Amino acid sequence: MKAESRAVTTNQHGNHDDLVAVVMRHLRSPFRKPIQEHNREAFQQAQQLVADWDGPLILDSCCGVGESTAWLAEQNPDALVIGVDKSAHRLGRHAHYERAEAGPRYLLVRADLHDFWRLALEAHWQLSQHYILYPNPWPKAAHLSRRWHGGPVWPYVIGLGGELVMRSNWVIYLTEVASSLALVNCSATIHPLLASHEPVTPFERKYQLSGQQLWELRASLPEDGRYFSAIEAE
Repeated sequence: MKAESRAVTTNQHGNHDDLVAVVMRHLRSPFRKPIQEHNREAFQQAQQLVADWDGPLILDSCCGVGESTAWLAEQNPDALVIGVDKSAHRLGRHAHYERAEAGPRYLLVRADLHDFWRLALEAHWQLSQHYILYPNPWPKAAHLSRRWHGGPVWPYVIGLGGELVMRSNWVIYLTEVASSLALVNCSATIHPLLASHEPVTPFERKYQLSGQQLWELRASLPEDGRYFSAIEAE
């Protein structure tokens, strides 16, 4: 019996008409929202590990219950993997998804990514890989600014560098990300995931059981991304 999970419904038929203008505006303007103290404290927990680490650094943003974080640690035993999610409830369920083979080199942090990404860039983190798996698609056209690539924090994601890996069950989300990266001369590839693909998040498992097509984007972010005008202006 298939799990019940509705496919994304949207009033967009392709990339948002205002996508380029919105992304360019954020690339040219710094994000000035004050950083909340509890997010700064949460970041320092991760920074203590990163400061003493001299190997590959992988960030698992929007990690939810941390299943993907544990999987990444298992797949990359030479790396330090940090999973970040804003929900204490989701992170509190991580014990159900731990992998014995993952080893000790991963950390789950509760923080808002709007602050965490900025703090990571400020601390000169340079990622080897950055995973953002199944972010909230906000599929209504009026909600472009709520999508990661349509918001003011997007330049900081680019600035953290590394290989960006994103997955979604709404391909338009990923084509918009690819178009936003093209604005900074960064090419991205999008390909469908096979139905036999091993799910690494509860959402991915649910979508897969519902028979939905899943998509993956990969892009090598520019090494000089931290020097975008939006970030320099700070």
